[in-house]
Amino acid sequence: MITNISLTSVYVQDIDAAKKFYLEVLGFVEGTDLTLGEGYRWCTVKHPSQPELEVHLTVPGPPYSPQTAEAIRRSLNEGGMFALGLRVDDCRRTYQELSAKGVEFINTPEDRPYGVEAVARDNSGNWLVLVEPREFTPDDFG
Repeated sequence: MITNISLTSVYVQDIDAAKKFYLEVLGFVEGTDLTLGEGYRWCTVKHPSQPELEVHLTVPGPPYSPQTAEAIRRSLNEGGMFALGLRVDDCRRTYQELSAKGVEFINTPEDRPYGVEAVARDNSGNWLVLVEPREFTPDDFG
């Protein structure tokens, strides 16, 4: 029986720079960081309130073909990759705090039927969707 989601992967341009961003800017904590066979680096970060879910920071490469890895790198460079949805307790305050730390935002906080949402980019160009959720029904989307 599946009990929970324990790992998700986020493609990054540079593992060290991404790790620093997730730890120092977003407030995540270090998970595992080690080098496996053939120089493959396994690096994870976790949010302190959800330590059972590790975010694997990885550069595009094997087992993908060179063409697929290049397509992922192009998408990162264009800033069009979705990475994580992040729940926040106050989207407008979080926007102010992260903006002050130099985080780039694609969309500033806006009211949506499901809550307040803003979209930022990490330092690899990935989208980070910040949502302050609220109760909603399908009728709210009318």
